Amino acid sequence: MNTDTLHRLAATIQARKGADPASSHTARLLSGGPAKCAQKFGEEAIEAIIEATGGDRTALIAEGADVLYHFLVMLTAAGVSLDEVLAELRRREGVSGIAEKAARGQG
Repeated sequence: MNTDTLHRLAATIQARKGADPASSHTARLLSGGPAKCAQKFGEEAIEAIIEATGGDRTALIAEGADVLYHFLVMLTAAGVSLDEVLAELRRREGVSGIAEKAARGQG
């Protein structure tokens, strides 16, 4: 999995944490705290779902990019790094989803 683009985006988001919210959309989002960032992520996820069911491939790609951006903003606001999420994905690699959920007690 090539994650260079996501890592660059995560680094940019991290760098914007201390920026002036009046001059940076990312800083404005982060200034709202984790709950506001999570709310915005949820809104973007819903928009992606709508596009996925509507069949507009181009719109889904654009909304998918928005979802990834807002997911990284939410992680940053919560103090979680992209590398931590990727490590969890690597840990799950090769494990069936059914077995993984059962191991978490969600089977």
